[in-house]
Amino acid sequence: MFKNVLATVLTAAMLLSCNTAKLQKLGDLLNNSPVQIKVPGQLSADEIGKGLKEALQSGVNKGADRLSAVDGYYKSAYKILLPPEARQVADRLRSVPGFSGFEESVVEKINRGAEDAAKSAKPIFVSAITSMTISDAVSILKGEPDAATQYLRRVTYDQLYQAFNPVIVESLDKFGAREYWANGINAYNRIPLVKQANPDLDDYVTRQALEGLFDMIKLEEANIRSNVSARTSDLLRRVFAQQGK
Repeated sequence: MFKNVLATVLTAAMLLSCNTAKLQKLGDLLNNSPVQIKVPGQLSADEIGKGLKEALQSGVNKGADRLSAVDGYYKSAYKILLPPEARQVADRLRSVPGFSGFEESVVEKINRGAEDAAKSAKPIFVSAITSMTISDAVSILKGEPDAATQYLRRVTYDQLYQAFNPVIVESLDKFGAREYWANGINAYNRIPLVKQANPDLDDYVTRQALEGLFDMIKLEEANIRSNVSARTSDLLRRVFAQQGK
């Protein structure tokens, strides 16, 4: 009887010793292994990157399409008004024959130019989105509600301005805005005792048009982040489900 009990105890001790050693070895392997074990349901950094790029592409397309449509600028919250110094010119020109409706005519022409130029924004944005790194994408997902828009502004603004400005000039000329503006400025400058005016309409319209584009993208980003129904693909739904985690 005593021998049987002793044998059982010794066997249990051996098994316990063996299992403990194996568990210790497994723990060491897990702690020291460079391999990351993916938790079921957790997205990889690559998937997050693809999802963010898809979201940005969607925001850019919708924003550019809306603003490049007829009245996309002119009859929207993004309507480009004359700068303060230009309004002073317009006020004085109301009494000049042929220029009584100068301000609204110029405003319509510069907004038509911006609508026409907005069509060229897509390729520039797409290039920036394509070059986005995985690290950028993860930071954006976990960042501020407009983190993606901030990223686009940071990496594309200068390039976008350089590409957009000539298109704005061409578009303004297409609608006769710059010639009409020059005629108005010349008429204004002939008024006795006025301070000579020559504001840079091209630069002003370009910057205002870009502000409208970025603001539209910001709205689209906010919509995708907060509205589940705006996530139009399985990847978008999975990626943005992780943003608060």
